[in-house]
Amino acid sequence: MTTYQEFIQQNEDRDGVRFSWNLWPSSRLEATRLVVPVSCLFTPLKERPDLPPVQYEPVLCSRANCKAVLNPLCQVDFRAKVWACNFCFQRNPFPPSYAGISEVNQPAELMPQFSTIEYIVQRGPQTPLIFLYVVDTCLEEEDLQALKGSLQMSLSLLPPNALVGLITFGRMVQVHELSCEGIAKSYVFRGTKDLTSKQIQVVPWLPRMPLHRAGRREATRHPSLFLQPIHRVDMNLTDLLGELQRDPWPVPQGKRPLRSTGVALSVAVGLLEGTFPNTGARVMLFVGGPPTQGPGMVVGDELKIPIRSWHDIQKDNARHLKKATKFYEALGNRSAANGHSIDIYACALDQTGLLEMKCLSNLTGGHIVMGDSFNTSLFTQTFQGVFSKDHNGDFRMAFGGVLEIKTSRELKVCGAIGPCVSLNSKGPYVSENEMGIGGTNQWKMCSLTPSSTLGIYLEVVNQHNAPIPQGGRGAIQFVTQYQHSNTQKRIRVTTITRNWADAQSQIQHIESSFDQEAAAVLMARLGVFRAESEEGPDVLRWLDRQLIRLCQKFGQYNKEDPTSFRLSESLSLYPQFMFHLRRSPFLQVFNNSPDESSYYRHHFTRQDLTQSLIMIQPILYSYSFHGPPEVSLAPPTHPYRVCFVLQTIAQWQKAGYQEMPEYQNFKQLLKAPQDDANDILETRFPMPRYINTEHGGSQARFLLSKVNPSQTHNNLYAWGQESGAPILTDDVSLQVFMDHLKKLAVSSSA
Repeated sequence: MTTYQEFIQQNEDRDGVRFSWNLWPSSRLEATRLVVPVSCLFTPLKERPDLPPVQYEPVLCSRANCKAVLNPLCQVDFRAKVWACNFCFQRNPFPPSYAGISEVNQPAELMPQFSTIEYIVQRGPQTPLIFLYVVDTCLEEEDLQALKGSLQMSLSLLPPNALVGLITFGRMVQVHELSCEGIAKSYVFRGTKDLTSKQIQVVPWLPRMPLHRAGRREATRHPSLFLQPIHRVDMNLTDLLGELQRDPWPVPQGKRPLRSTGVALSVAVGLLEGTFPNTGARVMLFVGGPPTQGPGMVVGDELKIPIRSWHDIQKDNARHLKKATKFYEALGNRSAANGHSIDIYACALDQTGLLEMKCLSNLTGGHIVMGDSFNTSLFTQTFQGVFSKDHNGDFRMAFGGVLEIKTSRELKVCGAIGPCVSLNSKGPYVSENEMGIGGTNQWKMCSLTPSSTLGIYLEVVNQHNAPIPQGGRGAIQFVTQYQHSNTQKRIRVTTITRNWADAQSQIQHIESSFDQEAAAVLMARLGVFRAESEEGPDVLRWLDRQLIRLCQKFGQYNKEDPTSFRLSESLSLYPQFMFHLRRSPFLQVFNNSPDESSYYRHHFTRQDLTQSLIMIQPILYSYSFHGPPEVSLAPPTHPYRVCFVLQTIAQWQKAGYQEMPEYQNFKQLLKAPQDDANDILETRFPMPRYINTEHGGSQARFLLSKVNPSQTHNNLYAWGQESGAPILTDDVSLQVFMDHLKKLAVSSSA
């Protein structure tokens, strides 16, 4: 018999779905008492090499406000050639092309193993992919040379028919014409003046016929002067990139370079808006410092005035924050409305304004990459990872995604958290109770990868006095339309079902169906979403309250007796996840800049379950001579991969024992964690920083700041403590946290 863990894993592998509860309470009242909402992590484009797409259109329900897709849960009358929609119960005739179906000759979408199916649809002309590079020229010479090399490399990775464009900026913004032979020609904009979409589209050099009149086919045949097929301009663009120079405007001592990032992005968004609306496109911004002039300005050019910190923001002393954020949000919404994504590659030792600019990528599904320099393997390998390919040789990226969710009558959609923007689709599936990006059952995802994952939050709306019949099942259908990287239009449909249960008589069954890993990530996403608009301590208190309520609901204990408290196996790890989440950089801003916090939160809210759990509770492996690596304890977080050498081992290493033939086993011991780390580095995006350190080393702080502080300066001399170096921190240990949680859970007054 399949266990819940096997059932959960099979569903994730097949459908890319992980639910917090795999048995659903049958009424709204019972659902609210479970504390953790009925919700799921959904990966729309989860890689399925065993799932070849079918070459025909999906069959839709004929009811106007339903339009659900034919699926294995539908009841079918093969004789009458009709099917009943499992969401609205409408009876629908099959199209003529299904005339030959029977019990032994069923289409794929009716077979249970095809709960997820992908259709290739032939709607409209196929349009090429578009890549628009927006390059900061106020970089140091070494950085600029390295960036130019990376950009030239990326041209060789693009498909021949892809359209490519180039905008450079410093004090001025230059839009480069790529179709000129033998001469570099560009159009210059002042970096201090914002341009509206209409102003950009009426300038004399922009093609006038575009898509509003002549249609997308005309725009593809007569592309913009500034967006040309790579096979036509490969040599020209390679030479142009090679000849790029640093911004010629002098930078006085004590000043920052004048960097017109806002105008450059405004021109990029307006250019794509006017020539290729509703077409898959990427704006790729490469920036080496904060915007210092014009719209979107984050800090002035005076070096003596530092860029805003969390302290400045909390004291309302960040002069440019609100205005800049509003500017970039407007740009992000414009870009999202047209299906264009914006990537930000920010490499500098100081902050670059990611806090203000994060919405550009968050709203459009773009990447954010943060580093110290473009002249590092960290950036180079991460940038190459953007253009990675699948087993068919296609880019692991998709464009113009739209996710629509349909539910059975007992459920409604509260919202989503992830790389998406609301399409404000009101309908029978939408709940009034919003969680995350709510008030809709449709979201646009301008850019998607196989690991892009959304948190979907649901509400049980069935009333307590209207019981669901025994054996009843609820259903959810995810319909994802997108442009594949080979320019095909595709629709992926995932239809899943779960049983209803009476929480009064079957509470133990519901408890056993709890997926504590998925629940931890889903609650963490809610916490991170709240942290964007609420004070940090308020978010932590909210998480603590939810945890205490969950423990009171499902814990086994005697009142006022903490030693009697027990949690079942299905919930035993959940408090541990919450402990590490509270200490994570997603909720704690101490010792992180605003840019770093924005970067961590951006990545957390788009990763799949496995990567999200590693980010909440990373794993520390210990290596020894006596066997394979073992999990020692949980601690470094996502941007770092730390290889830590203990004191005695470090002394042997410095003495050179690993170079002696008789100590080859020691050499293998040193090599094993480095090999494992390299394997991990190759699978992560963006590529983490790799730190090799030792006991007492200057970089050891990256590890010590994250380990469970079971021995600190507060309890160093307590009776019976284990020997070992104390960790100088005011953080409580996991054991102290659990003891306090037990006291609150069993308390009558909590």
